[in-house]
Amino acid sequence: MSDASKNLLLLAAIEFSDDAIVTKRLDGTITSWNKGAERLFGFAPEEAIGASIFLIVPEDRQDEERRILERLSNGEHIEHFETFRQSKAGRLIEVSISVSPVRSSTGEIIGATKIARDISRQKEDERVLRQAQKLEAVGHLTGGVAHDFNNILSVITGTIEILADELNDRPDLQAIVKLIDAAATRGAELTSRLLAFARKQPLSPVATDVNRLVEQTADLLKRTLPENIALEIDLKADIAAAMVDPDQLVTAVLNLALNARDAMPEGGKLMIETGDASFDADYLTENPEAIPGQQLMIAVSDNGDGIPKAIQGRIFDPFFTTKATGRGSGLGLSMVHGFVKQSGGYIKVYSEIGVGTTIKIYLPQAEDAAEEVALRSSSPIVGGHEDVLVVEDDELVRETTTRQLQSLGYHALAVANASDALALLARDRFALLLTDVVMPGTMNGRQLADEAQRSFPELKVVFMSGYTENAIIHHGRLDPGTLLLSKPFRKADLARIIRRALDHGPPQAAERKALG
Repeated sequence: MSDASKNLLLLAAIEFSDDAIVTKRLDGTITSWNKGAERLFGFAPEEAIGASIFLIVPEDRQDEERRILERLSNGEHIEHFETFRQSKAGRLIEVSISVSPVRSSTGEIIGATKIARDISRQKEDERVLRQAQKLEAVGHLTGGVAHDFNNILSVITGTIEILADELNDRPDLQAIVKLIDAAATRGAELTSRLLAFARKQPLSPVATDVNRLVEQTADLLKRTLPENIALEIDLKADIAAAMVDPDQLVTAVLNLALNARDAMPEGGKLMIETGDASFDADYLTENPEAIPGQQLMIAVSDNGDGIPKAIQGRIFDPFFTTKATGRGSGLGLSMVHGFVKQSGGYIKVYSEIGVGTTIKIYLPQAEDAAEEVALRSSSPIVGGHEDVLVVEDDELVRETTTRQLQSLGYHALAVANASDALALLARDRFALLLTDVVMPGTMNGRQLADEAQRSFPELKVVFMSGYTENAIIHHGRLDPGTLLLSKPFRKADLARIIRRALDHGPPQAAERKALG
């Protein structure tokens, strides 16, 4: 092959390379601009050639480019230097650049060849992987801590309620009881938020009318917003139902709204909107965490201070907060993020200093029509007289739960493990099995329930757990027909779920298998 042919092949390879290949003089004037550069930066060759290389250099990186030119004039080669450059549209692009000096026939350095490769997607993938690894590590830690901590809180809350009943005629001691109860409630909320961030909270998603839920949430918000903040609701009519846990969605929207309130100390406007959404291919490429397909969108906006760009990537990190000490735990937004991701959704933040912030939640559409759901409300505590078997390995939790059931009128017996439970079930007849999920030994709570219901199909089952685990949770959701009492629980929570199981009952083992 002749030298001319080789040169033509080389020029063709440069011109059609996926990478941006640019030549420039030592004063920064661009002398050649291939198609890869045109694709990456958006400038046509006639716009770039003859212009300065600073055409694509962000203002805060211009000193960096000057140092590169200086190093080139000294004959240095620069390999795989990671930095940011700017497109014609003003978009920052993370690139890896390699620059080599170009010499004349006499050896004098007269310019440089720069190769720039777009590494934005690679860096985003790395960031997502690091975040997933961090979530997994925190999840393992949180799960173990939450299990033990929630057992402790269950004993405290259960005992406090028993004490409160006994001290009705002692208002001085009742005040102390209320202080302990408030502290236990705060501990439970903290644990719940940690579990939400780690995506280990039990979710019960149903087809949910998002507009109705937002209206109910707005009614709650009106009681907490100061007079100098105006609340506006903009609900798109005839949107599909979302497949989501309604109680957790309310908590997430409240967290976003209260965060927006705190961003407007001098007052302002808080808006909650709903709508449909779907993402095109370009958006999915630039936002790999976005979910394809039709979505339900909820947006919470404020016209407050805005979030500085430097910290926007950290706002969902646990315990990260810009509020003064004692004003927040730093878990509100991380809880929302964990809930949305566990629900199979996507969350996006838009913010500008002095203008305000919008946080959008995207949730998967439900295939069926919305079910009738309502916010949790207090209802009268109703007990019963049925026989209940409690299986709990923690002695203190076991004793406290048994006392609570007995105070509700039930005949409650308790054992520490699955083998003792099966032996007792073989001798005596029980209406309901209340079992912890995570237990020592070869059989967990789910396995115990399945074994018991094979022999006693009419036996009702309620599970207790301080955090989710694969025995009753799959893909972040409770198995169909499963009734779970999350620790720590109140006497009222215990009473409601026991009566629900006894009066209505979840599907039995055979039905659960068919549903699953």
